[in-house]
Amino acid sequence: MGGFEDDEPPSKRARASSVESASLPDCFLFSKSANPLGSTMARPLPSQGKEAMVGSKGVIKKEEFVRIISKTLYSLGYEKSGAVLEEESGITLHNPMVNLFREQVIDGNWDNAVVTLNKIGLQDVNIMKSAAFLILEQKFFELLRNDNVMGAMKTLRREITPLGVNRKRVHELSTCMISCSPQQLFLGFSKLGIDSSSSRFKLLEELQKVLPPTVMVPERRLENLVEQALTVQRDACYFHNSVDGLSLYIDHHCGKDQLPSRTLQVLHAHHDEVWFVQFSNNGKYLASASNDKSAIIWEVNEDGELLLRHTLSGHQKSVMMVAWSSDDCQLLTCGQEEAIRRWDVKSGKCLHVYEHPGIGLRSCAWFRDGKQILSGLADQTFCIWDLDGKEVDCWKGQRSATTSDFAVAKDGNLIISLSRDNAILLFDRETKHERIIEEGSTITSFSLSEDGDFLLVNLVSEEIHLWNIRNDPVRVNRYNGHKHSRFVIRSCFGGSEQAFIASGSEDSQV
Repeated sequence: MGGFEDDEPPSKRARASSVESASLPDCFLFSKSANPLGSTMARPLPSQGKEAMVGSKGVIKKEEFVRIISKTLYSLGYEKSGAVLEEESGITLHNPMVNLFREQVIDGNWDNAVVTLNKIGLQDVNIMKSAAFLILEQKFFELLRNDNVMGAMKTLRREITPLGVNRKRVHELSTCMISCSPQQLFLGFSKLGIDSSSSRFKLLEELQKVLPPTVMVPERRLENLVEQALTVQRDACYFHNSVDGLSLYIDHHCGKDQLPSRTLQVLHAHHDEVWFVQFSNNGKYLASASNDKSAIIWEVNEDGELLLRHTLSGHQKSVMMVAWSSDDCQLLTCGQEEAIRRWDVKSGKCLHVYEHPGIGLRSCAWFRDGKQILSGLADQTFCIWDLDGKEVDCWKGQRSATTSDFAVAKDGNLIISLSRDNAILLFDRETKHERIIEEGSTITSFSLSEDGDFLLVNLVSEEIHLWNIRNDPVRVNRYNGHKHSRFVIRSCFGGSEQAFIASGSEDSQV
């Protein structure tokens, strides 16, 4: 199963919000003093002399390395260990001015915190104004919390507004003060993105996002670096299919043996061709549908062996497909242009038969809530039923005569079906919006990913196409190598995080 890239959609890019420039009020004098976290702050590690870099490749700055370790120790609650590391290395996490600034924020000493902010030595006036905005905004909210409405208004007019930062936010605060009573005002802050229960420690986290990392090391920086390293290793692992967590002790690597490559068991209970198989959502059961007019529920035991649990009989024609409910307690089976039957998985009892007078049913699917089912009829009609068999909705569609594949996305609104032999219809029930996937040859089957973002489409041209259907459908990959000429060949997503694609083939290979 090989694949090659084909017009992969562009990645989303995060955009930094712009800071509106305005002159600082008199209390915010911009200082161009040298960064106090520079060379005068640290002394060399006793064990390493004057070396400024650590690591075998010499790309890790010792000062940064020690500081993020100290930050991590404090974040994990190891206060004594963090203090010992600072003392022994001579590399402090924060210089005295930053420590004073942090204390003033925690104590709610807002005016002095703004003065100290100016003395830290920031080189970018916009960063300093953005940080000052956050501090004064917190001051504004706490004044209101203490029913000091006049003090809050004075702060808004004389301190926040002159910064010229985030004018939309300033307008929101102004409008709220004018139009709301004090009680309504405080309740309205949650709509503005302020949680009344937020502590001043939360403000410090927000300030760390604004201030340069040389001033205040970002929260969880070491954890983020380790996660990035593990993610890179996992993504570079061609055969990655492990459900076990990645280890920090060794570099990650999966061998080819992570992929299933040998027969573990052969199931022999059907008396004719097996047309459709599907595992339950929790992986504890397998359902198979056959040309012998029956379906079978198999149970997976602790050793991975499949045992026959129930043979489901009652259809008058071949069983074309099955569909599991989201909780795996019920199963739908659909006869070939006949009826849909709903079964209790535990007892194997038929709970209901869904029929349409004079018209055979050809496909079935569950809605996510498990309270309704969707069916496709032989006359190109779609029907939605409740569990008792009452028809909830029905509309005319266009369906190909070559397949019964059908899918409903997790949100319950997106319904996916064939509209022509070489086209797939993506229909949104809520907005009535239709999108079409056009293919160059006949479609024999398709499969929807668990997250509902990707669709695998099997073609008689012996290709499988992968489509991203999150927004406008875009083909992102195609696969070939399997044989396909006479029968309905299916493919599916599988493996860890559905990172693999498996397909049947007419040469008896997978």
